[in-house]
Amino acid sequence: MKDGDCLQILKSLIFLLTGQFLVLLAHGEVHYYDFVMKETNVTKLCVNRTILTVNDNFPGPVIRIHKGDTVFVNVHNQGYYGVTIHWHGVKQPGNPWSDGPEYITQCPIEPGSNFTYQVIFSDEEGTLWWHAHSDWTRSTVHGAIVILPKEGTSYPFHTPDGDEVLVLSAWYKVGDLYDELDEAIKSASDLPHSSGYAINGELGDFSNCSSETTNHYTVEYGKTYLLRIVNAVVNAELFFAIADHNLTAVGMDGAYIKPINSTYIMVSPGQTIDVLFTANQSPGNYYMAVRQFSSENPSVTGFDHSLGSAIVEYSGGEYNSSSSSVNYPHNLPQNLDMKSGREFVNRIRSLDSEDYPTSIPTNITTRMYITVSMNVLCKNSTSCSEQAMGNMLATSLNNISWVNPEMDVLQAYYRNISGIYTEDFPDFPSIMYNFTSDYDDYDLNLVVTNQATKVKVLEYGESVEIVFQGTTLLQGSVNHPMHLHGHSFYVVGLGYGNFNNETDPQTYNLVDPPKINTFGVPKSGWLTIRFTANNPGVWFWHCHLDRHMTWGMNTAFIVKNGGTKESTLRPPPSYMPTCTGSSATGHIRTRNSVDDEGKDKSLHSLPLYG
Repeated sequence: MKDGDCLQILKSLIFLLTGQFLVLLAHGEVHYYDFVMKETNVTKLCVNRTILTVNDNFPGPVIRIHKGDTVFVNVHNQGYYGVTIHWHGVKQPGNPWSDGPEYITQCPIEPGSNFTYQVIFSDEEGTLWWHAHSDWTRSTVHGAIVILPKEGTSYPFHTPDGDEVLVLSAWYKVGDLYDELDEAIKSASDLPHSSGYAINGELGDFSNCSSETTNHYTVEYGKTYLLRIVNAVVNAELFFAIADHNLTAVGMDGAYIKPINSTYIMVSPGQTIDVLFTANQSPGNYYMAVRQFSSENPSVTGFDHSLGSAIVEYSGGEYNSSSSSVNYPHNLPQNLDMKSGREFVNRIRSLDSEDYPTSIPTNITTRMYITVSMNVLCKNSTSCSEQAMGNMLATSLNNISWVNPEMDVLQAYYRNISGIYTEDFPDFPSIMYNFTSDYDDYDLNLVVTNQATKVKVLEYGESVEIVFQGTTLLQGSVNHPMHLHGHSFYVVGLGYGNFNNETDPQTYNLVDPPKINTFGVPKSGWLTIRFTANNPGVWFWHCHLDRHMTWGMNTAFIVKNGGTKESTLRPPPSYMPTCTGSSATGHIRTRNSVDDEGKDKSLHSLPLYG
């Protein structure tokens, strides 16, 4: 064993002992996991390829705990690239050092090294998930987190007869997704598209070379099951249904909601939904299935049209699916069914009970109005015209396209290192215009964006209201599922068209709005959220369509310390991964405007849609 290895182990032990002491003070149970990331050979869609996995599993292991517990996860990177892990929806009070987004709160865990995350749970209850947060490695590096009620308490509904985790994933047929993505970014070409959708790692009967590995789930007539559904797909909202069965959504993003009875659900990437399902149909075999919900223009047809499936089997030998027909889910909405997508979203409400009350900020101290847009980066900033554009597709928030720094923002903030980021992310767009107009001839100043690493600074305890405004720039209007790290937020309003600051606030739901961590800005519409900035640290804000995150639809909040020990940012562990600068090549920062043959690409030759 090398001296450096011994030092790393010693530092880890010190951190674990310190963390265990803090956990004991909080009266939570402590759990330990080892995640070994390495390349694993798999065969899907008739093609053998290697993928990065955790503990040789796709999806990765389920973390199962009780509310208020703490988990230590020692991540060993035996892969080829630097990677980080994010604990999606876990607030991590005062502990952004273990939140995970690359170059926001840490630098990558380099190949051949390890890092121990301390994952601190607080008020979360239900289902969350974990995933890699380095470029698109999360396509295969992800898994569910099951948070049971505290010992001695129960669900706010009848205890189900069983539960099942269902992780929905995207499958890419390309040889090395990391290399394909890197090449696409460098050449300013379209980013990879998936080739299929998997339920717990298997694509199902409707995909080539997949029927022999279709997942089967056995149920008993009359019993009720809790399905913990995770949308781990990289770039798509999904419809989910079970043939001929009703579903009752009871939880979302680690919080309970008022029951929604429906024949289907719609779940955005990053979201989790807990669903009750009763086996009350004629005993037999039934498909559960997922397909993409596309909010793009109907003329855009290049998305993944595949149907991912598994089979629900009623117990009883005569209904074995190998010899009996399987009922098809005709209740599953079609790809472009905007009405069904909107109707499900509009029904989501917080449970708002005595045991699970809402706490909606009302005395707003910070108001922001943020546009979410498709854009381009100009090849020559001193002579910028459509003909001279370098045709680099981009996305932005308030016309700022995020670029990763050379070291993580959290370390720069904590150590007061200048030159890494600036604190001038705008509260409002620099230019006001008709954001949702159907016209095609845009002012060049609206289309062109600039790269920067700009953050928004908030005082501890501020009550924040943000209106996200979708735009139709480049005819690229789609739903944008926005995710906030370190906090949950209330969705108090949403609508279509341009936000009206006089009439639209009158429609806000200030009684039982959903409390979640990921929610979609509607296509050609707006979304209003509220939250209290009560978690000190640096917290990432981004679209959870990774195509858009890669192109720059991101920013970060810095929440300052409060006046107490509990409201003060913890010091960092002594063994944070070092920032070498060599891995800061992901995302939009490396893009250039010329292909490998030196040919400039015209703006209109690029796919503009996510």
